[in-house]
Amino acid sequence: MYDVIIVGAGPSGATLARLIGQKYRVLVIEKRDFNKERFIIREKSCGGLVAPDAQMMLARFGLGIPKNVLQSPQIFAVRVLDFDNSLERYYQRNYINVDRENFDRWIASLIPDRVKIEYNSLVRSFKVEDDGVTVKFTKDGKEYEEKAEMIVGADGANSKIRREGFKTKSQLKQYITIQEWYKKESNIDYHSAIFDREITDFYSWIIPKEDALIVGSALVPGSNAGEKFELLKEKLNNKGFVLGDKIKTSGAYLARPTNANQILTGIGRVALIGEAAGFISPSSAEGLSYGFRSALALSTALNEDFLRYDKLYKSYTRSLSGNIILKNMKTPFMYNKYLRKMVMKSGLSSLKVE
Repeated sequence: MYDVIIVGAGPSGATLARLIGQKYRVLVIEKRDFNKERFIIREKSCGGLVAPDAQMMLARFGLGIPKNVLQSPQIFAVRVLDFDNSLERYYQRNYINVDRENFDRWIASLIPDRVKIEYNSLVRSFKVEDDGVTVKFTKDGKEYEEKAEMIVGADGANSKIRREGFKTKSQLKQYITIQEWYKKESNIDYHSAIFDREITDFYSWIIPKEDALIVGSALVPGSNAGEKFELLKEKLNNKGFVLGDKIKTSGAYLARPTNANQILTGIGRVALIGEAAGFISPSSAEGLSYGFRSALALSTALNEDFLRYDKLYKSYTRSLSGNIILKNMKTPFMYNKYLRKMVMKSGLSSLKVE
């Protein structure tokens, strides 16, 4: 019997496993296979950009990103395209550009050897009982069953652990992210953020990656999501963006907490971290720093008092929840057409690109 079963070996799940793996008996269940040279990954909406808050968490962990994880160009500016108001501004931002697949693989490689990891595995069900949690999962077509004192959902925006473990609780607003990779036809060394209510009530993006260009959007789920994405590309073409030959298409779910009630840290034998808990920026969709911070908070709570971790964990993430509340207060200035126009026309904090 394990002490903790962690569902998901992304940055939040792998970080938690690293931080508690020397003290507790831990099993990690991950649907991807990090043992393979390459695997198909659903690229997150950041497109592999490590924002300053996530950089700070890496510094707190004493970690430096390996060379094989980095990609060019490194990003120092964001080009904001407001299609609603026909406005454009540049803002100084520092991002570390990474290969997201290699980044996730690297974070997972830091998990202690004594932690058991089941790759290429999918959780089918779990049952909370008086003496623990029974988890059923499949691997290579076979079904397995394991038991632990508790289960942690680190399984992202469409978290099965959240949906099944907290059916009566408020669920997160979900988006479908679509990203297409194209051969780069021109030199673009900045990240573009695109606001267009005709496309989405969130935002779209362009990110340069070595010799490729990512075009992506967070779209409201529905039958016309694909049509909205095609409209985005048409508008970008009219704006002068030249997209080369398409390399690949990827998609994923994205969660967006719209109020404090949607943040769920867990209770009893079921805990949530990262995006599964609702820890992701509602204004920018940045999730790495929140995943790291929530994993650190839960590990601190578990290492301090396993039996009453839930109260400690909720306490240790209070500032994180407050941060999301503040970000929600900020969103009108980004996503309200008229307020955004006022801010962008003022030129506040913008820079002139020569």
